[in-house]
Amino acid sequence: MGNLKNRRQTRRGKRPGLAFRAFWQSYALFMRYRVSKSFEVESGHMLSKHPGRCRYPHGHSRRIDIVVSCETLDQNDMVCDFKAIKLAVGDLLDRFDHAMAVNAGDPFAKELIEGGMASRVIAFDGEDPTTEVMARRIFEEVTSALSEGRVLADPDGIEFRFPAGLVLERVRVSETSSSWAEYGL
Repeated sequence: MGNLKNRRQTRRGKRPGLAFRAFWQSYALFMRYRVSKSFEVESGHMLSKHPGRCRYPHGHSRRIDIVVSCETLDQNDMVCDFKAIKLAVGDLLDRFDHAMAVNAGDPFAKELIEGGMASRVIAFDGEDPTTEVMARRIFEEVTSALSEGRVLADPDGIEFRFPAGLVLERVRVSETSSSWAEYGL
């Protein structure tokens, strides 16, 4: 009986510790630093393919979250400067702010554009401007900035770059406080 008790103590005392260390060492291979930058825009859209009220013009206070990650921190001990993210999407988000997004194939789109609102209409070719589609479009814009290695400059001329190894994980677009769509890895 004493021998059995010693075996249990050995298993409880040593093996779980080794297993725990092995688990965390293998898990550490997937550990990353992540940061998120959030933006808010007011925008309208209409979904021509929707069977209900969403096919009519309506608006949302949208929150846009951009999540990037990296295995290591840069020389400033950051994943990246939040300002770089802001500069990478600033023009695109400005286009969305106080604009009406429409499917270019919707007959009403032509009326909006020809009616003097062209500067505040965003036409999506062949697809409705759903929250999912908007998340994808923003994801593609940030991915382009990352892959091109763009130098991003603020109004004061201060330059920002995305560090090597930075990954855009996802873009989340909320259309209400309880509804969001996400595009990413």
